[in-house]
Amino acid sequence: MATHPGARHTPTSPHPVTSGTPLVLSGATVVLPTGTVPDGRVVIEDTRIAAAAPEHAQVVDLSGHWVVPGFVDLHNHGGGGASFTSGTVEDVLKGIHTHRLHGTTTLVASTVTGDMDFLTQRAGLLSELAEQGDIAGVHFEGPFISPCRKGAHSEELLRDPDPAEVRKLVDAARGHAKMVTLATELPGGIDSVRLLAEHGVIAAIGHTDATYEQTVEAIDAGATVATHLFNAMPPVGHRAPGPITALLEDGRVTVELINDGTHLHPAALQLAFHHAGADRVAFITDAMDAAGFGDGRYMLGPLEVEVADGVARLVEGGSIAGSTLTLDRAFKRAVTIDRVPVTDAVRALSANPARLLGLDDRIGSLEPGKDADLVVLDADFELKGVMRHGAWVVDPRLV
Repeated sequence: MATHPGARHTPTSPHPVTSGTPLVLSGATVVLPTGTVPDGRVVIEDTRIAAAAPEHAQVVDLSGHWVVPGFVDLHNHGGGGASFTSGTVEDVLKGIHTHRLHGTTTLVASTVTGDMDFLTQRAGLLSELAEQGDIAGVHFEGPFISPCRKGAHSEELLRDPDPAEVRKLVDAARGHAKMVTLATELPGGIDSVRLLAEHGVIAAIGHTDATYEQTVEAIDAGATVATHLFNAMPPVGHRAPGPITALLEDGRVTVELINDGTHLHPAALQLAFHHAGADRVAFITDAMDAAGFGDGRYMLGPLEVEVADGVARLVEGGSIAGSTLTLDRAFKRAVTIDRVPVTDAVRALSANPARLLGLDDRIGSLEPGKDADLVVLDADFELKGVMRHGAWVVDPRLV
């Protein structure tokens, strides 16, 4: 748990508010799959987006604002001072709520490297929350990663990706394992990728020291995600192009990017968009406990982390240890600093991760019949409202 005198707490919000009365969000610039609609509107009935407004609908004037789909985070370890890796159910719910206050209406809870018994226990706890609809599933980041690129993972607990042990984690999640990050060049890596693909679980290449050729082999075996591209993998070389080149050039791969200004230079982000295309980028937080909370000392698995000026680093060794990012900040940075078109930022924050999770029939875009998950931003792209399943988490009328 965290110890941080004077920590900055995320402002609380009233409990989700829904009157049961249909709503018409009117006057905003609405971002749809087909593009932006100035002076548009979104109709909400019960928990879903509707095609037309009934006569008794309540109108909410959002002139001068943007309405975009709720954000979808594929890779998140915690927030609000709470850890998905080691916290209680109450801690996990606190972290989920913190990210909802920042626009993340769908979240996959990520673990970090631990021993197998502990990870199977965590999978059981998190799968219960998935069954309740609080999270979209579980992502295992480690222990099947390279000691050469371990980042903020305990080296003593790392292991090769034995397919039997990978299967043990998947089974422990009771159908809610969504993704496993692997260093696929390690013994058992390719067989583990095939196993995951056969069970409908995303095999993600990350924390890897693979060559270009080894990465191509893993993609051909079924790997479809690059875990936080550029970070915890070899850089591009002109004679050794490495995993980054293979991951960017293959249309089957979605690349995660941590757009916090610390993990990536804006030019690297632009490089990813240019080579992968806007339909293959997913912004993630890789958040740890301090997201939405404050500077101080935290534990990330068994390792101690110091957060200073919003940057998380291991106390021992100084490696970057996740982020304190929230997706509303990632969105604003993308469109105001990185020159990413708003429509492309929406793809990276909503549509692409929803599609990757197989949930794009319900979330990821503002279309009739889908869940009423949305975010309201002002003209400067500051968050002003969040709706999840038709209920205000942050009511723009109260901000």
